[in-house]
Amino acid sequence: MACLHKITMTKNKIFEIFLTVAPGLEDVLCEEVRLKGFKKPTAVPGGVVFKGGWPEVWRANLWVRGAGRVLARLDSFRVQHLSQLDGRAHHVPWGDVLRAGVSFKVEVSCTKSKIYHSGAAAERIARAIRNTVGATPSDDADILVMARIDHDVCTISIDTSGDLLHKRGYKEAVNKAPMRETMAALFLRQCGFEGHEPVFDPMCGSGTFVIEAAEIAARLNPGRNRVFAFEQFANFDEGAWEAMRGVKSARAPVARFYGSDRDAGAITMSRDNAERAGVADYVTFQKSAIGDIVPPCEKPGLVIINPPYGARLGDKKKLLPLYQTFGQTMKARFSGWRVGIITTEAMLAHSTGLPFVPTAAPVQHGGLRVTLFHTKPLP
Repeated sequence: MACLHKITMTKNKIFEIFLTVAPGLEDVLCEEVRLKGFKKPTAVPGGVVFKGGWPEVWRANLWVRGAGRVLARLDSFRVQHLSQLDGRAHHVPWGDVLRAGVSFKVEVSCTKSKIYHSGAAAERIARAIRNTVGATPSDDADILVMARIDHDVCTISIDTSGDLLHKRGYKEAVNKAPMRETMAALFLRQCGFEGHEPVFDPMCGSGTFVIEAAEIAARLNPGRNRVFAFEQFANFDEGAWEAMRGVKSARAPVARFYGSDRDAGAITMSRDNAERAGVADYVTFQKSAIGDIVPPCEKPGLVIINPPYGARLGDKKKLLPLYQTFGQTMKARFSGWRVGIITTEAMLAHSTGLPFVPTAAPVQHGGLRVTLFHTKPLP
């Protein structure tokens, strides 16, 4: 009876759910969320918001490829001084999600508000949680409570994901400056990839674009191989979660996915990552320099690369031959293929001589601002 009550309560409670994303990719993530069947998603600065219950929180963590984390918004109220925050924080329904035996930590940001000391605000919220549910705050806790005080409005959320969602659970080895899986999925979407055509990354590194494309084509849930913070919540229903996670939607892809790299170690790394991800049967990796690549199959598709950017002007000039060789190779051998390049430098991208369509806004990636340059099918 208790289990039935818990499931009923879980299904009936509706609240705001916020999916974070790198600024500049909000609209792309919103389209993915809409296509995944979530109701009325709206792109807002830094993410996508929609309304749902805890089953939607679980599904978003399990299904959505482009989100950085999934936040459940527990409460929102006006507050102008710390004593007021202290009182309001004691009325947040902490017991719905937090348990006495599970530690937590609190992070607060303050913007244009009378409460400006984020540390003092975090102390008040932590004390309210400790007083109401008996949980212990800890800097090493896996459970993260987040409060944003913006123009005197405090919005309290709980991170339901834990580790950031780009950590799919298969990538044990990475190259220098790897592309996050979440961002790779959104760049693939921006290039028009829907899972029905081949994808080729001739600078594959640890295989992120190739493996992500194969997973999309095979309809494999991105969160299938990992655990989430919500599994430690008071309202978590293991039976309902296992039933949701056990629903199979996988299929054999209609296309194959390819990667190459001049570094033999990168090829080994990519193959191992693909094996752990369960897509080894759908991908091919081989050692090759950029000037030697040829179309890996007869059917045209998408070529996408995340090449070196160059942190200094001298480095950028040294990279010109690499970009120029890539562009020449594309134009000479890849008729009918679309091309996508992620880089910080418009000068390097345009040195390829490729006919790019107008670009979207730059995106934050590893402390840099990167832009996707992409084409229509090459003549």
